[in-house]
Amino acid sequence: MANDTRTRILETTALLLRQRGYHGTSLNDILGASGAPRGSLYFHFPGGKDQLVIEVTRDSVADVTKRLGETLAAENDPAVAVRHIYHSVGRMLEDNDFSLGCPIAPVVLDSPKDVPELAELCRSAFGQWIGLLQQAFVRAGVPEHRAHALALLVESSLEGLMVIARATRDRAPVLVVADEVAALIETAVLAGGETRRHAGATA
Repeated sequence: MANDTRTRILETTALLLRQRGYHGTSLNDILGASGAPRGSLYFHFPGGKDQLVIEVTRDSVADVTKRLGETLAAENDPAVAVRHIYHSVGRMLEDNDFSLGCPIAPVVLDSPKDVPELAELCRSAFGQWIGLLQQAFVRAGVPEHRAHALALLVESSLEGLMVIARATRDRAPVLVVADEVAALIETAVLAGGETRRHAGATA
């Protein structure tokens, strides 16, 4: 029962954070939506709201990181993997009726500088996600500097597209950009292969 209460509090907080952000989510909101008594909240999370938000954000980051890593590892062709990622984001938006986007974006936009651990968690999350993309592109033969730029492009376009899709209540923009970005990655992989072949021929 205690574990059920803790899980309910975490799940409620995760949903509210994605809907309202850090400053828009109060302990009263969490208690009201979860149905948990105030005493149980402080029993499980003696650090109050900040401890709760940090735990939820850490779990969300770990979940996204795991799924991103698995998708990239499952495909030898990073362009195919990236197209899958965009389509997955499009399905996620449609499944939640365009009410939820990136799990950490609302926290970042609220800029909770008075909670350094939370700010660092968000910063490192983007570093992990961009790093996973970059590594996949490098493995496919894209030079490191270009791989980093492409990884930034993918991550930044996904973040922006989630906002556009939610505003228009349409996942079509996500799918259109998926094809364009995949084409760029395919070109970069081919160019990397040509460069390696040329270097090998002149060595």
